[in-house]
Amino acid sequence: MKLSRKDVEHIAGLARLDLNDKEMDLYGGQLSDILSFVNQLQEVDTSGVEPTAQVTGLQNIFREDKIQNWDKAEVDRALKQAPGMEDGQVKVKRIL
Repeated sequence: MKLSRKDVEHIAGLARLDLNDKEMDLYGGQLSDILSFVNQLQEVDTSGVEPTAQVTGLQNIFREDKIQNWDKAEVDRALKQAPGMEDGQVKVKRIL
């Protein structure tokens, strides 16, 4: 796929690149070669290939949440370590 000079200028503008004539010709040719290669890849039959997001085989391992009830003394001790309290809630700095 051969890109026109106008296409190369447009792409350079989107990338905020100030290219001279020599660079326009060089990068235009390189971009055209890349797009030609991508077109070749689109011709490959992938109908039997399952889509995948990752190929390493790693999995997330989740544990079951277990509720542990604290007595009043434990709750009070934990809340004393909080940076601040307001209306029975832990008060922290705002995060925007």
